[in-house]
Amino acid sequence: MDAPTTTSADNGTSGGGGDWFTPRTKPTATPGNELGTPDGRRPAVIRPVGRQAADSETPADGTAEPPASPTDSASTGVPEREREFPDAIPVPGPMAEPSAPSSPRPEPTTVTPSPEPFASTTAPPAEPRVPPQRPAPVSPPGPAASVPSMETSPDAVLIRRAMAEVTPVADKVTSYFYALLFVRHPDLRSLFPAAMDTQRDRLLRALLTAAEHIDNTDVLVDYLQNLGRGHRKYGTRAEHYPAVGECLIGALSKYAAGVWGEEMEAAWIRTYTTISQIMIDAAAADELRAPAWWYAEVVTHDLRTPDVAVVTVRPDQPYPFLAGQYTSLETPWWPRIWRHYSFAAAPRSDGLLSFHVKAVPAGWVSNALVHRARPGDIVRLGPPAGSMTVDHTTDSGLLCLGGGTGIAPIKALVEDVAEHGERRPVEVFYGARTDHDLYDIDTMLRLQQSHPWLSVRAIIDQLAHQQLPDAVRAYGPWNEYDAYLSGPPGMIRSGVDALRDIGIPSERIRHDSVEELVAAGS
Repeated sequence: MDAPTTTSADNGTSGGGGDWFTPRTKPTATPGNELGTPDGRRPAVIRPVGRQAADSETPADGTAEPPASPTDSASTGVPEREREFPDAIPVPGPMAEPSAPSSPRPEPTTVTPSPEPFASTTAPPAEPRVPPQRPAPVSPPGPAASVPSMETSPDAVLIRRAMAEVTPVADKVTSYFYALLFVRHPDLRSLFPAAMDTQRDRLLRALLTAAEHIDNTDVLVDYLQNLGRGHRKYGTRAEHYPAVGECLIGALSKYAAGVWGEEMEAAWIRTYTTISQIMIDAAAADELRAPAWWYAEVVTHDLRTPDVAVVTVRPDQPYPFLAGQYTSLETPWWPRIWRHYSFAAAPRSDGLLSFHVKAVPAGWVSNALVHRARPGDIVRLGPPAGSMTVDHTTDSGLLCLGGGTGIAPIKALVEDVAEHGERRPVEVFYGARTDHDLYDIDTMLRLQQSHPWLSVRAIIDQLAHQQLPDAVRAYGPWNEYDAYLSGPPGMIRSGVDALRDIGIPSERIRHDSVEELVAAGS
C-alpha cells in the first residue's frame, strides 16, 4: 500500500480526492484550540466535505433519510461484546482498535469477553478446588483521588454541545451516518463487516471519547495514534478520511440542528482535520516499521471449560509486544470482524502467543475460536496495543484484580515481573462467579509456589457473597501499590471506585476498559 499522503494540494484536494467542499465560513485557527501533532507541527488541512446537493441517489442536505444498507437487516444475530472499544472519528474498518485515553498514566488495555461480571451458567462443583479465604482487617478508607481540572477551549465547548444534542438520538445519528457514507461512497462498503449492528453502536461512543478528552492533548494524541496504526489492517488510506468527515458533519448537522451553525461547523472541521492528520501520520510512520497484520497458525487449543478455551498461535514473523498488552484477532470464518484479546503470557523465546477466549452469546469470533478453531487453522492478528504494563523503573508493589478471563493479562504481568528477577510484592485477586469459573487457578497457584513475593487470592462470588472489588477492601493497605484491573466493564467500574476510596491515586490505577474511563471522567 502506498504511504498515506500528509499534505493537501492548493486546490483543496488531498490523497487523490477531488470532491471536497469549501465550508460556508472558512474556519479560522483559534489560539489554544489546536491539538497539534506530537512534534509540534500544524497538521495539513483536511477539509471534510459538506452536505451535497440533492440528486436521485444522495439525501438532500439532511432533509431525507438515506436508505439503510441492505445488509443491515440481514444480520444473523447481535455481534459479540468481547473487548469492544469506543473509537475516535470512524474510518473504514470495524474500528475496534485502540486503547483509550484514561488518566495521565498510559491508556488502558482490553475489555474481557464476558458481557456481565463473572457471568456463568455452569453450576459449581461439589468440592471446591480453592481453600477458604482468610479474612483480613479492613483498611481505613483514604481520600478519593482528585481529578485535575483543565481549562475548556472554545472548540471543546461547541463539540460537547453538539454531542449533548445528538446523544439522545444516537441510533438515528449513527444509522444516518453509515447510510450516508455508503450511498455517497459505495466503494467503501466492502471495507466494513457485512452486519453493521455493533458498528453503529461504536460511532457515538467514539465521538464521546474524543469530545471528553479534546483538551487533554497528550492523552488524546496517544489514543489517535493507536487508532491510526490499528486501522492499517482494514486497508484504510489517507483519501478515505475526507469522505468520513463529510458524512459525519452531514449527520451531526441534521440531528444537532437546534444548536448547529457556522461557528459549530467550523469547530468540527478544525477538530476533525487535526484528528485525521494525527491518525494519518501515525499510520505512515508505522508502515515503515511493521506490517499491517500478521498471519498466525493455531498450534494448540485447550478447552478448559465448555465455554472457555486457551488458544495458542504461532505468528508467521516476529511479533513484538509487552506483557499486559492486547491485540485484535480475525478468524477465517468471519472476515473483516475483529475482536480484542489480551496476551495470556509474557513474550516467549519460542515466539508463541496465547489467548484466553470465552464464548459469549451471539459472539461470532469468540464462538469460532472456542468451538470451531483447531490446530492448523490460520488467523490474522493486528498490531499490539495498550499500556497496562509494568513500570520496571520502580519497586512499587502490584495490586492485580482479574475477573473471569481477565486473569489472562494479569498472569502475563506476573510472568513479566518474574522474568525481570524482581522481588517486588505482587498481590493477585482472582475473581469468579463460581468455583468452576476459576479455570486457570492451578496455573496461578503454581506461580505462587515458585515465587515467594506473589500472593494469589481467589474470590468466589457465590461463596463470599461479595464481588471482587469489595473483597479487596478487606486487605491492604494499598496506597503504595500500582493497581491493575482486567475484567468485565462492571467490575472495572466498581474496582476503580473501590481503589480510589481506599486511597490509591488515579494515576496509579491502570485498567483495560475504555468505556468506563470515559464514564468516570478520568
